[in-house]
Amino acid sequence: MTHQEKRAWIMLVVAVIAYAAYTIIVLGRAAGRPLTDVPYAATMLWSIGAAILANIVLDMVTAGPRRARVTDVRDRQIGRLGEHIGQSFVVIGATAAMFMALAGWHRFWIANVIYLCFVLSAVLGSIAKIGMYHGRLPQW
Repeated sequence: MTHQEKRAWIMLVVAVIAYAAYTIIVLGRAAGRPLTDVPYAATMLWSIGAAILANIVLDMVTAGPRRARVTDVRDRQIGRLGEHIGQSFVVIGATAAMFMALAGWHRFWIANVIYLCFVLSAVLGSIAKIGMYHGRLPQW
């Protein structure tokens, strides 16, 4: 397994765990009241920060010797294509948030749709990269 594939697995697992923890905490705080009344901002920021830190630490732990981290043309192609696939959700999230803001939705929903789309971007991009490592690169 290349270092780039390990990074994709780390990103996938960390993104899912961080978002699941955030969701469980926010839903647990709701306790029958509307979600828009639940304090979510600090939890969201801590969740994002913890995910970034976990990705950095796990990447350093799994890095191995410098020669094991060398990337070749295939790794770069997979990385680039995976990022393009994942970024589609960033665009979807930004567009959705823009329309939600124009429609006057509560900022809770706007922030959460952006966060969800960032997570889906990481998940989809990682799944695409892992799939390409175990399958074939598309030939255009």
